[in-house]
Amino acid sequence: MTKWRIYDYGRSIGSVGAEGGEVLRDEEHELGARVTLKRGNNYISVSCSIYGWIDHTRFFGSVTEAQREYILMKPTLANMVENILSTGNGSLKMWEAIADFVRRFP
Repeated sequence: MTKWRIYDYGRSIGSVGAEGGEVLRDEEHELGARVTLKRGNNYISVSCSIYGWIDHTRFFGSVTEAQREYILMKPTLANMVENILSTGNGSLKMWEAIADFVRRFP
């Protein structure tokens, strides 16, 4: 079971990030992953990270498309932190999972 929660008790929602985008959705997995949906003047993005491993940002043409992909990426991120990092299966498996993730979600 994935354990996602609203990041920072929802305080980031509506805030403006360093690049100028407004945070629309922001969630964190208790084992060390985060996914954030932002809308800027000229872009809509979903950024995801696994703390200490990867920061990956994707850009979209609409909020609807970004929302759909946000939802699709969460289970894969959860799987990576729950089944690889938490079990200590080593960095090679994690890098393989990251490569697969970036190919699946370019």
